[in-house]
Amino acid sequence: MSKSRLDKIASYEEQIAELNNRKKQEMQKHRTEERKARTRRLIERGAILESFIPNADSLNNEQVKTLLQEAFDTAPPPAKTKTSAQSGVPAPSGGDDCMTGTG
Repeated sequence: MSKSRLDKIASYEEQIAELNNRKKQEMQKHRTEERKARTRRLIERGAILESFIPNADSLNNEQVKTLLQEAFDTAPPPAKTKTSAQSGVPAPSGGDDCMTGTG
């Protein structure tokens, strides 16, 4: 092989190494963003739940867990509603039902 071809090969290998490093950096940024979003979501949802628990600041984690388990274990099952198969949005309650011909 000629010198210029070897130089081209070496140049391509450098570019591959640089691209692999960029890929690693972008993947790390993505993981960091995902972790931060999850942390934020957990904090916000925890604050929402805590706002519904009386004296939540005086309970320890095990007591809060027990309280939530009891609340959800004894709760009646959610009411069944018609939902759109594609969107998961409840179907309107009035009007004609095109599938059954009822209104």
